[in-house]
Amino acid sequence: MLTIFIHRNGQTERVTSIERNWLAPASNTLVWLDLAAPSIPELLILSDTFGFHSLSVEDARADLQFPKIEAYDGYLYVILHGIDFHAGVKGFATHDVDFFLGSNYLVTVHDGHSTSIAALAASVERNSNLMHEGPVALLHRIVDSMVDHYRPEIEKLEDRIDELEDAVFEQPSRTLAREILGVKREVAGLRRVVLPQRDVVARLARRDYVDISTDMSFRFRDVHDHLVRLADDATIFQDRVTGVLDAHLTAASNRLSEVMKVLTVMSTIVMPLTLLSGLWGMNIDLPRFPGGDAAQFWWLCGIMGAVIGVMLAAFRVRRWI
Repeated sequence: MLTIFIHRNGQTERVTSIERNWLAPASNTLVWLDLAAPSIPELLILSDTFGFHSLSVEDARADLQFPKIEAYDGYLYVILHGIDFHAGVKGFATHDVDFFLGSNYLVTVHDGHSTSIAALAASVERNSNLMHEGPVALLHRIVDSMVDHYRPEIEKLEDRIDELEDAVFEQPSRTLAREILGVKREVAGLRRVVLPQRDVVARLARRDYVDISTDMSFRFRDVHDHLVRLADDATIFQDRVTGVLDAHLTAASNRLSEVMKVLTVMSTIVMPLTLLSGLWGMNIDLPRFPGGDAAQFWWLCGIMGAVIGVMLAAFRVRRWI
């Protein structure tokens, strides 16, 4: 799907095609082209109309690229990640958004599920002044919205980690390790996205590129601060999940040790009883206890009970049970 906005003579309008003369800096025309889940013919506009470098076009066609920023002749190519709000997707996930930033144009390429771009497109249609600020301001608005969408998802992830910490000691289950590893994988994905994204925005905030004005660098600096906090949260989450996994494995090992201790105590107690019953069960003459044949059984039961009591007392003194 192709969405084109142009701003000229103080007015913003939506058009169906792009004229090449609009892309010249002297045309006094600002262009925003949004490609949502573009087809192959629609992607040809990147190379045919805008003349972007083949490497950047190839990256834009890829389904997944990690955040980065590259300077080409006449434009900046930026890849950032936004929260993936696909219906039915469980857990934390992101999708990449590609930006081509020129002096008087902005091109965005994504999979069609970017709520930040959709919200900005609706605002541009209502307010002409948004495009009057220029393509860098449009880029900032999109990036700022994308980063703001991280916070609710980060809080959900933190709540899941809290639940796992409680479950390790209160409600351990056989599937708990799988749940912990699933959250650990999500946290690792968060770190892989947020850390390079923080570096990309930092370069925009430092004015490493001439198209970024001082005012816009201050705006990107605010976004960078948010990403720094997200990166810190991701690091803390990784440590917490690792601790939860270690605690779960330790608790499982302790439970196994308790079971083995009980079984060992039972086996140790049964061993002398088995010896006594085996000796007096042999078909040979053995020492007889007072009371005749009928009393021999009760004598052995008493001896076995005494042996059990002595062994349990010895185990208790040594704090084995």
